Amino acid sequence: MAAGDRGDKNDVVSTPRAVGVRISYADVPTAVTGWVEARLGSPVVSYADQVGGMSPGCATRVVCADGTRAFVKAVGADLNAHTPTLFRREIAVLDLIGEHPLWARLEASYDDGDWVALVLEDVEGRHPDLSDDVVMGRLLEATDDLSVVLGERTPREIATGGGTYDTGLTGQHSIFRQFADSVETLTEIPDAPVPAWVRADTAGWAKKIRTLAEHPMTTLVHYDIRVDNLLQRPTGEIVFVDWGGAGIGPDWIDPLLARLERVDQGWFDASLASSEALVRIGDEAVTTWLVGIGTHLAVRSVTAVDVNLPTLQEFRRTESARFLGAAARRL
Repeated sequence: MAAGDRGDKNDVVSTPRAVGVRISYADVPTAVTGWVEARLGSPVVSYADQVGGMSPGCATRVVCADGTRAFVKAVGADLNAHTPTLFRREIAVLDLIGEHPLWARLEASYDDGDWVALVLEDVEGRHPDLSDDVVMGRLLEATDDLSVVLGERTPREIATGGGTYDTGLTGQHSIFRQFADSVETLTEIPDAPVPAWVRADTAGWAKKIRTLAEHPMTTLVHYDIRVDNLLQRPTGEIVFVDWGGAGIGPDWIDPLLARLERVDQGWFDASLASSEALVRIGDEAVTTWLVGIGTHLAVRSVTAVDVNLPTLQEFRRTESARFLGAAARRL
């Protein structure tokens, strides 16, 4: 739901950090668009394709003949083999957590084994201006609220750390270990854009990152909080969208991600003190995580093959440089 606006010609579209190349709603198979109209109970008479995010599928605000509005996301495996999995994960987590003003309501979902689609509440709003201190403050407050609500709605099987819960959600343990693996493979990837100070102590950084993987991970997390996955209502409230990265992780990860828009500023370092969860894990853990994700993105920027995602590699390089630069500053 990375939506800049409703498509009104007098509105100014916010520019998200991540901008991929999407198909239009007009390019979606008629079997899927027919299903959309059947679920909405009225034919679609106009639509506005949106920008933001890296999915090659459509992200579209639709308006029906009877005035019904909705937000439609749809993607097929022929566009990118992995993206339908992200859509299925989003469906799973929204089914799991139900409704709340903090996120867009899932109205219906479609999955024919190839194409996956979601019909979501059309949230009136636009991407927030996170350069505004007041708006950034709203985001931090909303993220704290989100953490509380997700904690309350985390199934007992997850919250107690016992057993498994088959939601298709990503476990952060494995993600942190992937970060450590990327650090350890740097000697084999000389063209990865990683600074010398990381390469000088790959064993030490990998050990610290693997220690992070041992942190308690017993709560649902959004794990993709960035400006193109946020909307701000006209009344000021922040809404979290795009749950394809959701998983089971530590309670400090979403508060950390909410601050990353300003990771290259001193504000970021000072802001950590306003989060109880981030204060608890300490500055060294935050810096270690920045090294881990920054190195992982750098490695992926020269090794990953991404079908129909032409802007993803540059996004990885840019974000990697921001995160590793912040880590260097903090060191």
